[in-house]
Amino acid sequence: MDATSQRFLMCRPTYFAVDYAINPWMDPTAPVDTELAVRQWEQLRQVYRELGHTVEEIPPVPGLPDMVFAANGGTVIDGRAMAVQFRDPQRADEAPAYRAWFEAAGFEMSDPKHVNEGEGDILLAGDLLLAGTGFRTAHASHAQLQEVFGYPVISLQLVDPRFYHLDTALTVLDERTVAYLPEAFSAGSQAALRRLFPDAVHATIADAEVLGLNAVSDGRHVVLPVQATGLAAQLRDRGYQTIGVDLSELRKAGGGPKCCTLRLRQGKAGK
Repeated sequence: MDATSQRFLMCRPTYFAVDYAINPWMDPTAPVDTELAVRQWEQLRQVYRELGHTVEEIPPVPGLPDMVFAANGGTVIDGRAMAVQFRDPQRADEAPAYRAWFEAAGFEMSDPKHVNEGEGDILLAGDLLLAGTGFRTAHASHAQLQEVFGYPVISLQLVDPRFYHLDTALTVLDERTVAYLPEAFSAGSQAALRRLFPDAVHATIADAEVLGLNAVSDGRHVVLPVQATGLAAQLRDRGYQTIGVDLSELRKAGGGPKCCTLRLRQGKAGK
């Protein structure tokens, strides 16, 4: 297994809070420790740096507590960035902030025609774009993704509101392998995943419930929530090296390592 050096975009959770509820994880009445969230986020960033990856940062904006979840800020493949349109008004102002960053960084831009929440629901697996729908990203956006990026799009229907984004129910381990929670998908989507990825790792509900599938892989190392012990063991059995991180404070808003991490693909996809 070969690790691929990657470039990531992250956003410090300076203004992290749970002031509203737009997914089942969020409880505005529960206490949130923003300083702890920042320390946990810094640990994740340090792990990436120690693995040799490049981490760039977008400045956080006051009043946007979910901006830390950079994966929702866009989709970047082959030097082209597709901006986002959030379903919920509470996150709407994140979209122009991320778009401005992509433009300033020199990416060729495309704007969404439909609700599209970036890499939260759009995952590149080899030469396929796996695109989630059901809760956030509109199914109508999948056709535009194919036109913008030129990769075949596989639509996947999510059915459990706890796993409201594709990246909470499935992680891409390398160009040929994924891990996912079967019961998070419709029957037809489960059948499609079995055909496409017959050697996939099937996660348990216990590991999914600690957002174990909200993981980041460079092809060899898999960074995932430290609480997902069963999934980590499965991955090690397959030859991957796992690195557990504690993002329990950010999980109060429904986020894990992948939610905090947007991959910036400059050249050929996957490189």
